[in-house]
Amino acid sequence: MSLQINLTNRQQQVLWATVRHYIATAEPVGSEALVKEYNLSVSSATIRNAMAVLEKTGLLYQPHISAGRVPSDSGYRIYVDQLITPSNQVTSQVEQLLSDRLNREDWSLEALLRGAAQILATVSGYITLITLPLNNTTYLRHVQLVQVDAQRVMLIFVTDSYETQSALMDLPSPLEGPEPDSELLERELQILSNFLNEQLRGKAIAELATLDWGELDREFKCYADFLRAVLAEVTRRSQTSAPTQIMVSGLAEVLRQPEFSELHQIQTIVHLLEEEQDQLLPLMFEQSDAPQSGKRLTIRIGAENPLEPIQTCTLISSTYHRGTIPVGSVGMLGPTRMVYENAIALVEAAADYLSETLSHKPGIP
Repeated sequence: MSLQINLTNRQQQVLWATVRHYIATAEPVGSEALVKEYNLSVSSATIRNAMAVLEKTGLLYQPHISAGRVPSDSGYRIYVDQLITPSNQVTSQVEQLLSDRLNREDWSLEALLRGAAQILATVSGYITLITLPLNNTTYLRHVQLVQVDAQRVMLIFVTDSYETQSALMDLPSPLEGPEPDSELLERELQILSNFLNEQLRGKAIAELATLDWGELDREFKCYADFLRAVLAEVTRRSQTSAPTQIMVSGLAEVLRQPEFSELHQIQTIVHLLEEEQDQLLPLMFEQSDAPQSGKRLTIRIGAENPLEPIQTCTLISSTYHRGTIPVGSVGMLGPTRMVYENAIALVEAAADYLSETLSHKPGIP
């Protein structure tokens, strides 16, 4: 979900300061406020010009004609991807909290996860979501790509429990030259099916994101993105069908945020969290194409969330592991006006703590 917009250093500084000020105050930001509170070493006129450019590029907007500016979803995206790093101080603090409060030998796994969720919610002020580990690890038994027409194929896969699932998928357009004829396409799909079976047979579906495409022959490089899409579809369908539970904590904390002052909005979110967790689970387990900070962290901002009740929110999530296999997810849900440096650090630290705990205490009840 990375956004590529080239900004000057001055525009980056102004965007950073505008987002920071809006996160702190929840009030539209004007140039005078930035001059007073941030050492930008330029006049308010220069800042106004930079804000006008940022507005034209869609990174800021004016809620009212006479108001200051407010970050858009795209503005937050640039801020998160390019202008900040997770807070090391918050990481250290939450690691210490988790270790001090949860390091009990007699705790069950559910108690451990519930305790971690409560700590994160209290520290962050946002809704914390932690899934119980998937009950059963699903392994792939067979994968097949079957031609439907020149642009589409049917993906069929069979798990170790002999459950069969299928999905229609679009083929990539050829990089150069004419589209392959039907017989050539069928041969290529069979080669790709053989490659997938050789690489994936017997592997846990949770491991699919780590597959290395370095072994693809040069002539099949154009299928690399398609194969990633195949694995994403297999993972999505398997996770959707695997029942699990989400521990939710922090609803009381997030009600203090002005964005949730309307009863109807919080009711739709509560309904999603309590009655429609199956819709939320695929988002929590989906992994980013370009994980921030080099980790398996996904950040969905505003309209990037496909679920309408949380399209004014940000969802940050990261998987936690037992050994090398992802088995659950830690998530944080709050307004787009989120203190991202802290929230990212909290989610990453909690996922790392749970991974280490489960890997070093495999017998935890």
